[in-house]
Amino acid sequence: MSIPESHANDLAFSETLHDHKNSRDGLLSTILSKDKNAFESVVNNYMSYWVGKDPMTESEEEKEARKTNYTNMTNSYYDIATDFYEGGPAREISLFTGAHVTGINNNDYQITRAKKAAAKRGLEKKTDFVKGNFVAMPFEDNTFDAVYAIEATCHSPVLDEVYSQVFRVLKPGGLFAFYEWCTTDKYDPTNPEHRRIIRGVEYADGIPELFPTHVALQALKNVGFEIEFAQDLAINDDLIPWYYPLEGTFKDAQTLGDYLTVFRMTKIGKFCTRALVGCLEKIGIAPTGSLQTQYVLETAADCLVEGGKLGIFTPMFLMVGRKPFDF
Repeated sequence: MSIPESHANDLAFSETLHDHKNSRDGLLSTILSKDKNAFESVVNNYMSYWVGKDPMTESEEEKEARKTNYTNMTNSYYDIATDFYEGGPAREISLFTGAHVTGINNNDYQITRAKKAAAKRGLEKKTDFVKGNFVAMPFEDNTFDAVYAIEATCHSPVLDEVYSQVFRVLKPGGLFAFYEWCTTDKYDPTNPEHRRIIRGVEYADGIPELFPTHVALQALKNVGFEIEFAQDLAINDDLIPWYYPLEGTFKDAQTLGDYLTVFRMTKIGKFCTRALVGCLEKIGIAPTGSLQTQYVLETAADCLVEGGKLGIFTPMFLMVGRKPFDF
């Protein structure tokens, strides 16, 4: 089964893969709703972008393939790995401010989930979720009063491209506020250990390439934004680090919810999850590729923690740019 590229085929494939009409909330229901053949196809497609095991010897052709086909690669990642991104911030912002919020996403499954969640909150008329590529946004110039992004633009193979689209659709004087995933000044691409960790973040989070904070900041300036604020929020005096829920240690846990969250990331918790997923896959309840997906998610958590501890990676480089009033 080939992976579709056009919007129409993408929607049809998404409906087949996720069974939109019969899908339910919850881990087991989500697994049971997946089409087994389609899911295996998506897993194989995503893994095909990460053939080389050693990031220090990976060919330029492999790297370029991820950049050229980033929409396909990223869509495949989100089809197999997560149901998290479904317009949560959009709903909260709309409820809190009364603003109308428009979301753009290139994944049909996430759009369907976002619309369903908005309807549950009575926000159908205050939110809109549009299928589209964020480096070619389907909006007119000077459309929006403000734009936000939370850990999303890192999926662009060229930051200038997505930032320039935001600049275009913003009204003059409008603000663009966002979190960017970046490497820091401590990252040394010639250090094999550093490269292994960052490559692990890219591989396990569907990212073509992570860029340094100074590159992201310069890209924002390149497209015309005036910098209002820029700070790595991971650098602070907090006693509890940002990566603590992924670390698998109980020393910072305070509530029952904390302990349950942390337990899932302990060695025992991971073993139990792998055993459950592997068993479900073996007896045919979960589709082939489910266990492989679990390993991908574990790699994501492990490399995020390692990158955070070494200070070579930040998931929260906050930037705020303003489109000039006289533009």
